[in-house]
Amino acid sequence: MSKKINLIGLLFLVISTVKAQNIPVYQDDSKPLEQRVEDALSRMTVEEKIAMLHAQSKFSSTGVPRLGIPEIWTDDGPHGVRPEVLWDEWSQAGWTNDSVIAFPALTALAATWNKDMSSLYGKSLGEEARYRKKDVILGPGVNIYRTPLNGRNFEYFGEDPFLASQMVVPYIKGVQSNGVATSVKHFALNNLETNRSGYNVNVDDRALYEIYLPAFKAAVTEGDSWTIMGSYNKYKEQHACHNKYLLVDILRKEWGYKGVVVSDWGGAHDTKEAIYNGLDIEFGTWTDGLASGLSNAYDNYYLGVPYLKLIRSGEVGTKELDEKVRHILLLAFRTNMNRNKPWGSLGTKEHADAGRKIGEEGIVLLKNNNNLLPIDLTKTKKIAVIGENAIKMMTVGGGSSSLKAKYEVLPLDGIKKRAGKDAEIVYARGYVGDSTGEYNGVVSGQNLKDRRSPEELSSEAIKIAKDADLVIFIGGLNKSDFQDCEGNDRKEYGLPYKQDELIQQLAKANKNLVYINISGNAVAMPWINEVPAILQGWYLGTESGNALAAVLFGDVNPSGKLPFTFPVKLTDNGAHALSEYKGGDEINYNEGIFVGYRYADKQKIKPLFSFGYGLSYTTFQYGKLTADKKQLTPAETITFSIPVKNIGKKDGAEIVQLYISDEKSSLPRPVKELKGFEKVYLKAGEEKVVTITIDRSALSFFDDKKHEWVAEPGAFKALVGASSTDIKSVVEFSLQ
Repeated sequence: MSKKINLIGLLFLVISTVKAQNIPVYQDDSKPLEQRVEDALSRMTVEEKIAMLHAQSKFSSTGVPRLGIPEIWTDDGPHGVRPEVLWDEWSQAGWTNDSVIAFPALTALAATWNKDMSSLYGKSLGEEARYRKKDVILGPGVNIYRTPLNGRNFEYFGEDPFLASQMVVPYIKGVQSNGVATSVKHFALNNLETNRSGYNVNVDDRALYEIYLPAFKAAVTEGDSWTIMGSYNKYKEQHACHNKYLLVDILRKEWGYKGVVVSDWGGAHDTKEAIYNGLDIEFGTWTDGLASGLSNAYDNYYLGVPYLKLIRSGEVGTKELDEKVRHILLLAFRTNMNRNKPWGSLGTKEHADAGRKIGEEGIVLLKNNNNLLPIDLTKTKKIAVIGENAIKMMTVGGGSSSLKAKYEVLPLDGIKKRAGKDAEIVYARGYVGDSTGEYNGVVSGQNLKDRRSPEELSSEAIKIAKDADLVIFIGGLNKSDFQDCEGNDRKEYGLPYKQDELIQQLAKANKNLVYINISGNAVAMPWINEVPAILQGWYLGTESGNALAAVLFGDVNPSGKLPFTFPVKLTDNGAHALSEYKGGDEINYNEGIFVGYRYADKQKIKPLFSFGYGLSYTTFQYGKLTADKKQLTPAETITFSIPVKNIGKKDGAEIVQLYISDEKSSLPRPVKELKGFEKVYLKAGEEKVVTITIDRSALSFFDDKKHEWVAEPGAFKALVGASSTDIKSVVEFSLQ
């Protein structure tokens, strides 16, 4: 019997070995990816190759069924996986199992200044996308915060290229660890929404390379993002989705990118430019895939039948075609043909907790006179909560990042839950902003219509404010059109819906006023001197109410820092002081490299709140900055060390920021630039030495005449501080 069993086992071994030997190379995941790609490519017809270059539905492109190569499914969702839509329409598909965890917007993630939080964010999002069988998540966005009016700033990492670069890489790696590709967007120079498909950006090469490209370069060369998305706008009079300078000269040749370039939806405009200028997959040329009246209009996209006709006529060859398909096959082997990818998970408590933790770390305490916060429930027995944003769902709206959340804890509910029976919570709306409960086809179920007059609403709010021990006004922006929303930009820097007037009235009614700004953008605060406590609350996703309550009541010590500058007025921002900002056909970046705090430093303008600024419920004391050497050779690194001590009574975290100043340069340079940061956690009374190491790249600028990065020998300063304007210690050094 044992001999029979052994013979059967041997027979199975022989059969499996024969089968393994007969597996086509492209299906054998033991073979190198490049070999598999070339094998699959050699088996494909020209028609099959062309079919892979354009969409087959709103969010998918075809594979090669004959060879068992699956279609590729993409999905919007830098903050969570977007709900399913119909095949050829933007309308919701009506699924009941596509509700997700909504994670905080990327501005909130950037405000954590914590690379571990970015990794957690990416891993959690990737698990949700994998479970939903998505191959590509269309995000994250790394466009630079150039103006506070940009409707899409809430999806980005702020104004500084170094911060954005450091934060985007762990996010990418976290998502892609699940066998799901990221699609870093929008490459490049998409820094406003108005007329986004029509305007041409005029920017000098120094600003392009020093400000607008570094985060994309880091995403490609350090994060290895498997796809990258072009932007709608033009640059050098060519649309960015098939722009030779951006996609061929820089992305492919300078950076050596081997991944897939996808168009933004409707971002392709010309077949020959798309062929020769680096576009791989064309999505969404028409908003309705059946607009041409054909049975499959997708075949008539620029990279469809028009491309095939050019090949058949001999007008173009197949070299570019094969290169595009190589990129797509590599993507397929990394995602939908990767048999070792994890299963993922959806809507879990683990993901909700991750989102809450990220939100808590991202909340920024901007002002706290008289230690009004955290709320002391032994002394505060009646709390008035005022403002529409206390009860308005923010996981929906905003454009393509709109989500169908499994649940959303609203700020008012979070405050009530945390206060429990220790305090009475009363609510008044105060104003009506946006009462709609449906965005992008997602029905929130909210009906916030209110027929009362503005006078009645404000009177009610003032009345309850006078009776309360503490007033919490939760206002700011929302994700409606012309606010924090894709497609259009804000019309003004001030708060909408006459909130400024109401805040001033509330400040007169009760001196114990906390303002929570829900937004992804800076806003004007003409009442700044009248309001003792201010929190920047962002869009915090599913667990927003709980995250805000945790900071308000001191369960969490706030540690977020601003990823962009709050100017006092618009003309304190370089884009508005020096450039026309009307959404016309030509946008001139006249401020050059002087974006955000760089412009404020140069002009000696005091901001409302500085880049890198954020308070705590404890106090941190900085010691003296030292360097491990005084002179640096081009091949060396230099390490800076500074002791930081928590001299307060609460445990907390501080973000130690390193700025570099070039004392003498052949080209104009910013007063200082962020080149390092570390988030350090300290118990009350604890001290740690924070070290940050840089190399010559941190001292370099881009010489547009030589078209190369240059680190000139000479004197430099290292400045360490708690924000860009709160420098604690300085040390001099030189580059030989």
